[in-house]
Amino acid sequence: MRYILLLRGINVGGKNKVSMSELKEALSNEGFIDVDSYINSGNLFFSSEESYESCIKKVEQLLENNYDFNIPFVLLKKDEYLKEKVGLPNWWNGEFARRDVIFIPRQIDKSIIIDFINESEFYNEIVYIGENAIFWGKYDEAQYLKSTYHKKLMKQDFYKSVTVRNGKTFEKIAEILGK
Repeated sequence: MRYILLLRGINVGGKNKVSMSELKEALSNEGFIDVDSYINSGNLFFSSEESYESCIKKVEQLLENNYDFNIPFVLLKKDEYLKEKVGLPNWWNGEFARRDVIFIPRQIDKSIIIDFINESEFYNEIVYIGENAIFWGKYDEAQYLKSTYHKKLMKQDFYKSVTVRNGKTFEKIAEILGK
C-alpha cells in the first residue's frame, strides 16, 4: 500500500525544524519502503505491507522518539488522496486568489468541523467538504482578512491539529501519487 504522510507545522519560520533526509532515513529504518518527500514542508510518501493502524502507530512513535515538539500529522492511503481529487467540484479549478486544503487527522471528530462550516457565513469564499479534507477557495486577496477562513477558522481549537496545503501543493502531490 502506498501512503502520503502530511506533517503539520514543521520548518515554518525557523521553528520545529525537521530534516527531510533524516526523517526519510528514520522512516526507512522503521521498515517503510520507497520513502520519498516533496518540498521541505512535511509531505512524505512511503509504501508498506503493514496495516494502516500499524503504520499510524509506527509514525506516532517515530515522531515522539525523535522530536522534542509535537508534530500532528495525517496519513492517507494513495487511493484515498486521489479519490479526493477526483471528487472535487468544478469550481476548484477556477480562478482564486488562494486555494487551501485542510486535511483532518483521524483523532479529530470531523463533525465539529462540518458544524463550524455549516454555521458559518462566508465572505468572498467557497467551501467543499471531502471525505478526508476540506477544500477552501478564496476569491480576492484584498478581501482575505475579512474571510471566514482568516477571521474564524484559524481561531478554532481544532485548527491546531489539522494540516493545510495550498492548492498547488495538493495538485502536485496528486500528480506524484498518480505516477
